[in-house]
Amino acid sequence: GAPSITKDGVSVAKEVELKDSLENMGASLVREVASKTADQAGDGTTTATVLAHAIFKEGLRNITAGANPIEVKRGMDKACEAIVGELKKLSREVKDKKEIAQVATISANS
Repeated sequence: GAPSITKDGVSVAKEVELKDSLENMGASLVREVASKTADQAGDGTTTATVLAHAIFKEGLRNITAGANPIEVKRGMDKACEAIVGELKKLSREVKDKKEIAQVATISANS
């Protein structure tokens, strides 16, 4: 069909279909990342897909270089825990309508 313009990571991910079955499996995982991010956070799908790609690429590079896949997974889990902990420390409660409007404005990319 005709090309469309979007800034939505889920829309982009849904359109990706690859001929190679293994590559398509990877694309399917990225679609799932984007979809779950949209469901749980409502935004950030593009960032989530870029992060998923980087995590996969670095994990594969390490495993190809001889790292134990189970240890790579454990390392990813530890990193995730640490990042979530830091984000929770940096977060703060939105207390009034003005702050809600500011969050909505940023989320709407303007």
